[in-house]
Amino acid sequence: MPKQTTRRTAHRSIEIDGLDIFYREAGPKDAPVVVLLHGFPTSSHMFRNLIPTLSDKYHVIAPDYPGFGASAMPALGEFDYSFDRLAGIVDRLLDTLELSSYSLYLMDYGAPIGFRIAANHPERVDSLIIQNGNAYDEGLREFWNPIKAYWAEKSDENAQTLREALLTIDATRWQYTHGVRDEQAIAPDNWFNDQYLLDRPGNKDIQIELFHSYGTNPPLYPAWQQYLRENQPPTLIVWGKNDYIFPADGAEPYKRDLKDLELHLLDTGHFALEEDGEQIAGLMRDFLARRVESTNAEAA
Repeated sequence: MPKQTTRRTAHRSIEIDGLDIFYREAGPKDAPVVVLLHGFPTSSHMFRNLIPTLSDKYHVIAPDYPGFGASAMPALGEFDYSFDRLAGIVDRLLDTLELSSYSLYLMDYGAPIGFRIAANHPERVDSLIIQNGNAYDEGLREFWNPIKAYWAEKSDENAQTLREALLTIDATRWQYTHGVRDEQAIAPDNWFNDQYLLDRPGNKDIQIELFHSYGTNPPLYPAWQQYLRENQPPTLIVWGKNDYIFPADGAEPYKRDLKDLELHLLDTGHFALEEDGEQIAGLMRDFLARRVESTNAEAA
């Protein structure tokens, strides 16, 4: 009889630098690894449907960053809520799990976290899957103006503007529904779950701090672009083209630096997996089979 495989997802926690870090894990331990890095204001919950579609052939890991999802949420004064620190935690998690090579799925906040890891360990990156994850100035348009104002002046007034614009239930729902073809296809569980976590005491202060820390990312874009040019990781872009947060203007510039690139602009919004998850999963499976499995087989 053929060997049976399971697509059941395990929900685990591990201590990293004194913090309990939650992650979802599925698939054979000896299979090629795919690391899924979530965006704001969500968690690995955004990958709940994607993981089973990959886990028959891939070892899938999806962590929650500190302050997100089911991971520890130390108080603002007890932890450095910066993108450098979040990337360091994820990097240590991958080391602790003894993952020596992997494909990285970069979405929203997952892009600056993942690009830090990739630039530090280019030899470990089998491929990139980029879904509404920015690394170019062209991708930061009108949505970012109040956040840029906070980068320029870290005042209570500017922080309050961001609280009112980005941390309410209406704003969270908007992230999931803006630009989609059919709002009725998007489960309200998404924004109910995310908002519950945002509304925990102290979490909105954490998110405001991370809005400010996001200003450390654009100065690193040239280094990340150099990483792409020098290492040419095989890359699949699956991008919701109607996204107002990270519009398609941020997807096109990857063509400048990557020769081995497959670009798909999808007729949906920011959280593209919610409406086009089956299509994205199919594109990923085809891409990974050609660009990762075949490469690993040749190396073996």
